[in-house]
Amino acid sequence: MFNMLSISLGVGVAAYGEARFDTWGVILQLGVVAFEATKLVMIQILLTSKGISLNPITSLYYVAPCCFVFLSIPWILVEYPILKQTSTFQFDFVIFGTNSFCAFALNLAVFLLVGKTSALTMNVAGVVKDWLLIAFSWSVIKDTVTPINLFGYGLAFLGVAYYNHSKLQALKAKEAQKKVSQPDEKTGRLLEDREGDGSGKRNDNQN
Repeated sequence: MFNMLSISLGVGVAAYGEARFDTWGVILQLGVVAFEATKLVMIQILLTSKGISLNPITSLYYVAPCCFVFLSIPWILVEYPILKQTSTFQFDFVIFGTNSFCAFALNLAVFLLVGKTSALTMNVAGVVKDWLLIAFSWSVIKDTVTPINLFGYGLAFLGVAYYNHSKLQALKAKEAQKKVSQPDEKTGRLLEDREGDGSGKRNDNQN
């Protein structure tokens, strides 16, 4: 919890230090983060819960139509009227097809990552993605980055680095525990076999 709070604090400081800070934009972004986290937790339940344990392709088969329906409602009510009035929209099968393929590949990668790790790991990976976007906007688009931004990014970076270190140590401990338990299981089986052989010989002697 302390680690996640440090990452959240770093991201919050970076957002506060934005040169063109917009309160409504931050509120919308926080809402998006909350809904995205809820979606990832639900996906993890579908992929790893006992009695369900769907694979990534099957989960995407059920989740994708729901996403389409829920995204279509605000698009029809908000974006489509503006698009219809202000632009000459022409459907392009190549652009639409490549965009759909990239979205499918991205969702499949997300499902695989959540299934193999956890929703929390996916959220932490999203922080790294944000860094790459910020670095791109700073180096290519020449967007303004303030010292407060850099301090917030550095704090979040330390939190992510510690999170990865903790996960790595936990994996090493789990592997070491497996290696220790395997000889114990083999020893227990050998003892059971010996006891079985001993009881069999006793029964033969009695007969």
